Amino acid sequence: MLNQKMYELGSRRSVIRELFEYGKKRIAEVGPDNVYDFSIGNPSVETPEAVKDTAVSLLETVKPTTKLHGYTSAQGDPSARNAIAQDLNQRFGASYTGNNLYLTCGAAASLTICLQAVIDSHSQNVQVLAPFFTEYRVFIESRGAECRVVPPALPSFGINLPALEKCLDANTAAIILNSPNNPSGVIYPEEEIKALAALLKSKSQEFGHPIYIISDEPYREIAYNGKKTPFTASFYPDTLVCYSYSKGLSLPGERIGYVLVPDTMPEWEKMYAAICGAGRSLGFICAPALWQHVITKCAPLTSDLSIYAKNRDLLLNGLTEIGYTCVPPDGAFYLFVKALEEDAVSFCERAKQFDLLLVPSDDFGCPGYVRIAYCVSGDMITRSMPAFRKLFESYK
Repeated sequence: MLNQKMYELGSRRSVIRELFEYGKKRIAEVGPDNVYDFSIGNPSVETPEAVKDTAVSLLETVKPTTKLHGYTSAQGDPSARNAIAQDLNQRFGASYTGNNLYLTCGAAASLTICLQAVIDSHSQNVQVLAPFFTEYRVFIESRGAECRVVPPALPSFGINLPALEKCLDANTAAIILNSPNNPSGVIYPEEEIKALAALLKSKSQEFGHPIYIISDEPYREIAYNGKKTPFTASFYPDTLVCYSYSKGLSLPGERIGYVLVPDTMPEWEKMYAAICGAGRSLGFICAPALWQHVITKCAPLTSDLSIYAKNRDLLLNGLTEIGYTCVPPDGAFYLFVKALEEDAVSFCERAKQFDLLLVPSDDFGCPGYVRIAYCVSGDMITRSMPAFRKLFESYK
């Protein structure tokens, strides 16, 4: 016997990964300059030289090498956790220590650990705000809980508080908040975060247990036009922060991130123990040791994120000029665009005729749109504009 649910997940990739694999095959057929692959959020900005230099220095100078490559504490090396805490304190005026942090293999591990820690029975539910990263549903349902999708407030794509309030009940364990948002690029403004905090505080008191916010923040530093991402833990004590260095530091393949359990959370020590227990039960202990040691020295750094701002303007202005309806992104590196027909999947299939690889929005919980990842070269964006125009004109 095998687990039928796991078989289904393993035999069918996510729509993003399917498109990414299709792109690799198509590039082999017609060449890389003839395929415009906007499918996957793989950072295109170079990792800072200081990160490379630190990794090389560690590899060349740390002796014996077992010190560098050996197991760390299950929750992460104390020096790395303390360095991250200092960085967070400097950015957000907090007073965290290394004891508030659990290091992980990226944000996906952070999210699944948090869900494992807060979901206590199969009767519970977790709320997700559409549009949402497709794997949230997989993570939630794999824990045995119900994934409840809350539609966005339109046209802003902000938090739809009345709809959320209707979805909340005594079995709600948590809500996943993703800002800047993948796929819309929207940053939820501070006033919406405060209103959300007030609602959840009221409902937590009504239901007699906390409703946690699991704040998924890998795009935190990627913000435009002077905007900043509100730090949710500053406004709602029952917040678990999930972070990855994959986006801001351009290290997606190294799988290094963390869970922050703020000490402003009531009984935070018990929650931290639950996070450690969840990491243990899932086998997510001792995040990649080399990259723990690199982060110890490089936690405050980011890549040159201004490149994404240029790409944003290039793509947004180009598509708007052609006639597409776009959601102007506040952050991250995705553009959410209205499909030219009701069926976004059909629209994306037609886009393939022009070698444009776009992700339909159905699995994001917002049918009728497509996601365009602009973490690509500016040259590719420029070269893709004639193809986007041909696609647009094909609907006339």
